[in-house]
Amino acid sequence: MTESQATPPAFRESRDWIETIAFDEHGLVPAIAQDATTGRVLMFAWMNREAVEKTAELGEAVYYSRSRQKLWHKGEQSGHTQRVRELRLDCDGDVLLLSIEQHGGIACHTGRESCFYRRLEGGRWQATDEVKKSPGAIYGNG
Repeated sequence: MTESQATPPAFRESRDWIETIAFDEHGLVPAIAQDATTGRVLMFAWMNREAVEKTAELGEAVYYSRSRQKLWHKGEQSGHTQRVRELRLDCDGDVLLLSIEQHGGIACHTGRESCFYRRLEGGRWQATDEVKKSPGAIYGNG
């Protein structure tokens, strides 16, 4: 994918589009990452203005880590980057939906395809997705 394909023309030509996003009182907006092919929701994260701008600029997902108080380029440690095919804003302007291609097939830090791998069954949370790669193998600490 060329740079012009990775970053949609509207993002390159003007930054006015970012003004329509309703960031919360902390300067954040919820972001949902959805597999562009299957439609499966892979993860939820937060983005600040800089993360949204970098995502649009790079064509790869960049989030804001509230626990670390810094930008987090998805896959910077694991290699499991997210190529953004489309960025959508909901009707209220306060939630972003990223249609992504997940490199390596793993979005979750637990080594699963999706962070939403638990389903409520009989009053208990049951893991429904296999671990594709152990977190220790992904992050080199095990």
